[in-house]
Amino acid sequence: MQEQIVILDFGSQYTQLIARRVRELNIYCEIHPFNHIGNIPESVKGVIFSGSPASVRDSEAPQIDLSQFIGKYPVLGVCYGAQYIAQQLGGKVAASDHREYGRAMLKMTQPNVLTNGLSSESEVWMSHGDTIMELPPNAELIAQTDSIRNAAYKLSDSETYCIQFHPEVTHSKEGKLLLKNFVIDICQCVQDWTPQNFIQETISKLKNQLGDDKVILGLSGGVDSSVAAALLHQAIGKNLYCIFIDNGLLRLNEYSEVLESYLQMDLNVKGVDATQEFYSALNNINEPEAKRKAIGKVFVDVFERESHTIEGAKWLGQGTIYPDVIESVSVKGPSATIKSHHNVGGLPEKMHLKIVEPLRSLFKDEVRNVGAALGVPTNILGRHPFPGPGLAIRIIDDITPQKVNILQQADAIFINTLKEKGWYDKIWQAGAIFLPVRSVGVMGDERTYENVICLRAVTSLDGMTADWVHIPYEILAEISNKIINRVKGINRVVYDISSKPPATIEWE
Repeated sequence: MQEQIVILDFGSQYTQLIARRVRELNIYCEIHPFNHIGNIPESVKGVIFSGSPASVRDSEAPQIDLSQFIGKYPVLGVCYGAQYIAQQLGGKVAASDHREYGRAMLKMTQPNVLTNGLSSESEVWMSHGDTIMELPPNAELIAQTDSIRNAAYKLSDSETYCIQFHPEVTHSKEGKLLLKNFVIDICQCVQDWTPQNFIQETISKLKNQLGDDKVILGLSGGVDSSVAAALLHQAIGKNLYCIFIDNGLLRLNEYSEVLESYLQMDLNVKGVDATQEFYSALNNINEPEAKRKAIGKVFVDVFERESHTIEGAKWLGQGTIYPDVIESVSVKGPSATIKSHHNVGGLPEKMHLKIVEPLRSLFKDEVRNVGAALGVPTNILGRHPFPGPGLAIRIIDDITPQKVNILQQADAIFINTLKEKGWYDKIWQAGAIFLPVRSVGVMGDERTYENVICLRAVTSLDGMTADWVHIPYEILAEISNKIINRVKGINRVVYDISSKPPATIEWE
């Protein structure tokens, strides 16, 4: 069984970042909500307690049984975790007279395995309102800052280490080294969590799980479903039946290009052009959620219809990834739905299919690494995220074939120019939006009254937060000129400079 680190999540915004940092060290880890711990696997080598927006002094603050962990596993308490351990074991935590937020210089007070190799003064990132005023009786001070007397400590009678800063964020300059010291030197983890090992283990598991059964998988052209298909194909070959549906809302020429890529991967794939069914369902609908529901219903109908042509299928393959899994069992329960995302809805139950999710333990960047090791084409692996409902939610209006055509052309100019100028791979997601606005313009000697295209480009790590990209003005000018000159029906181009939050990446 794969050895692992368990991260107990107390609700911190940085919890997933801790997991990513540990996995970057080629060590497998899992996130478990503090209130959904369950049985701890024998393969666990150490435990990390995350931060939290709560205060340990609150009556409703997250609580756990420390005896399950301390003395049984090496433990690293981060921020709230450090304060909780201190308070529970006889130390004193109080509100700081000022919120400790931002950069601070960590000064080592004595040599220690956790801080081995760190500079005598190391820049770290603080983010807390409480502070540890007194350490527990059995604790030894490891480090402090000018304003925080007890910035890091160790329990003398166990391999328990606690820090009041966040090593997982890049602002903590030597944070990754500290985490490495914990998981490798203290927890004695072997660095064997690699794409190659994941592929070997997953294919072996899939062969045992599926045997000679048939699996149906809906391909979208995106990274997750494509890599899931590649893994399943390695395991069961032609017993994987892929369905790639053209909803008429993909990017320009995307359906034919992606379908060709799938055929080159030797996938058993069937392309289905259902454009007219989707357009009919979207007729005169302009409300975002109504669009999503209409698209989702047609997708399910078409997928079910095509699936029935595959006799004896027992499994439905899905490209679920780890952030989806974490979200479904989050500290506060599944998050409120900001927008619905269509997938295959209730199909598994409806068609009496079991679910197989080969990527459910991977983050997005890990999915790409596994895809590269499997030989998935770079034009698929390097694609920007693209919404399930496609261009329907980038047309801020009702959907017509003419509007889709205009947007496809404008979007293609935008994306292709970014690629030509070397900017595409610097961007997390980019796309054009068709606005329900017409503006006056002049072309030649004639007055025009035509539509507006908005360009959107953001940088992000995981899509949870995003900043707009500072594309050079000369590139934006070139894109604007090309769109206005080449796309009939557009006479104005604007650029969206909103970040998430408060804006979302997509407009609908």
